[in-house]
Amino acid sequence: PEVINGRTHKATVVDLSPWVEYEFRVVASNSVGIGEPSRPSALLKTKAAVPVVAPTNVSGGGGSRSELVITWEPVPEELQNGEGFGYIVMFRPLGSTTWTKAVVASVEASKYVYRNESITPLSPFEVKVGVYNNEGEGTLSSITIVYSGEDEPQIAPAGASALSVSAAEVEVSWQPIAWNRHTGRVLGYEVR
Repeated sequence: PEVINGRTHKATVVDLSPWVEYEFRVVASNSVGIGEPSRPSALLKTKAAVPVVAPTNVSGGGGSRSELVITWEPVPEELQNGEGFGYIVMFRPLGSTTWTKAVVASVEASKYVYRNESITPLSPFEVKVGVYNNEGEGTLSSITIVYSGEDEPQIAPAGASALSVSAAEVEVSWQPIAWNRHTGRVLGYEVR
């Protein structure tokens, strides 16, 4: 803080965070040094304001068929700027112009799941997450691409063949399934 003239008995403290409790002390100084600080003032809470920090690490994916799972890092309490804090989740299919908006009225929330039977597996969505409190809506995160949940593979591996290697072993081979929206990510195969 700036040093204040000895004849001044009032100062304005600036650049404080909204909706945070502060206490203040005053210290006198002269050419010899700095004296003892005053006793702390009573706690004073600054006024609330619209939140300005958007959630970070917006991502998602996974979930079940017909689900869009959206996740984010919760905003810490000291950056919520007021009471009634919550999240605004906005999403739309990639290429669409219309956003769907959902409100998550929980301070601790870090996940939103949208369920709709019309969502096809592994569909890309544009997603952004914002914040609000009793003072109004705040900042939105940048847009992130999140894929809807997968379905079990709908295509069987082709070209299965078996070759006898020994009296106790058979080598089984097949053509791998190429990735697409209908097969999803094939994590493995089961030989029966």
